[in-house]
Amino acid sequence: MRYQPLDNSFYKNNRKRFVTKMKSNSLAVFNSNDIYPISADSTLPFQQHRDIFYLSGIDQEKSILIIFPDAVESKYKEILFVTETSEHIAVWEGAKLNKSQATTISGVQTVCWLSDFENIFKELCAQCERFYFNTNEHYRQAVETQTREDRFIKWCKKNYPTHGVGKSNPVLQQLRSIKANEEILQMQQACDITEKGFRRILSFIKPQVWEYEIEAELAHEFIRNRSKGFAYSPIIASGKNANILHYTENNQQCKSGDLILLDVAAEYGNYSSDLTRTIPVSGKFTKRQREVYNAVLRVKKEASKLLVPGAIWKNFHFEVGKIMTSELIGLGLLDKVDVKNESKEKPAYKKYFMHGTSHHIGLDTHDYGLLHLPMEANMVFTVEPGIYIPEEGFGVRLEDDIVIQKKGYPINLMASIPIEVDEIEFLMNKKSHQ
Repeated sequence: MRYQPLDNSFYKNNRKRFVTKMKSNSLAVFNSNDIYPISADSTLPFQQHRDIFYLSGIDQEKSILIIFPDAVESKYKEILFVTETSEHIAVWEGAKLNKSQATTISGVQTVCWLSDFENIFKELCAQCERFYFNTNEHYRQAVETQTREDRFIKWCKKNYPTHGVGKSNPVLQQLRSIKANEEILQMQQACDITEKGFRRILSFIKPQVWEYEIEAELAHEFIRNRSKGFAYSPIIASGKNANILHYTENNQQCKSGDLILLDVAAEYGNYSSDLTRTIPVSGKFTKRQREVYNAVLRVKKEASKLLVPGAIWKNFHFEVGKIMTSELIGLGLLDKVDVKNESKEKPAYKKYFMHGTSHHIGLDTHDYGLLHLPMEANMVFTVEPGIYIPEEGFGVRLEDDIVIQKKGYPINLMASIPIEVDEIEFLMNKKSHQ
């Protein structure tokens, strides 16, 4: 691993909190993600399933975690299964975690080889009444591929059909949505790495540069600072491309006078950051671009103030919509007739701001969190309003990562990343002044 791992006390505490939500005589199982094939013998880089990582810190494929607080033998209350290093693995891939290393990382005292899983699991099944399966119930999930977790659940139901079933995901949705201080520090590190990348490209961008060249500069800075790279597919959208919300081609040349919408951020230790900035290719905003930019910035600042304990996500977005409507009227994009004729299902502002303002962020870029529950301190949300004007050939989005506080104004993990028009213009033109 490139990152500095957290102390295993963090993972031990997460498991303890999970256990308090389990029913008696229940056994929970968590599987690593697959390594996904591309074609021939090629695979995608491994990404650990965030749930087993949250509960153990183990960042290795094929690992399995069992939590069984009512096990007859105390050594089986927590079990971690990892792959034993063979001579072939040692030569071709390098040694995997040994049992001692796995304990050091996770705090789990009983570590077994993966080859022993079925025998031990069979013994424990005779003692438990219920399995906690870890299904994906995130509100944005749209998975079409059968996962390692899916295959395990299918196997388990076939071989142990009389056991009851519980769900891990609703528990983890609540636990993971509230960040421990250690997690916020990891996210701050991701944000700090993102800042280094952003500052790097401010002096690099100029007319005729290609979007993918900007992507390369960011990747260089992220990786050299111990990140695996981008937390999500980078969006580097110049000119009219900014009006495509999930534009990831990054293959166009940046033209003088255009804006570039950059939705790009680093990960660190499997924790995401999520940044959006919109900057002028030529180093200076036009009057109209500045007007729209500052309108978005005002919405972002006001929206951030609304992230307080007790707020409901749906109501929050309704309030942000009212703020955005006012700004769009001020820009001449909407008028009072538009607002008068709007419907609850399709408010007028959606013509120019069609996505949500905030989402949970953490181990996943769109992280766990039950949106019908009130916001709480130490939840981390993005704030990302935007105005998209296809008829004028540009769009503006601004985004920071915000930590809700028990009292007072929320903390912006990206507060030091340039966002004001004057600072961006100064930094982009600084080189020519020297």
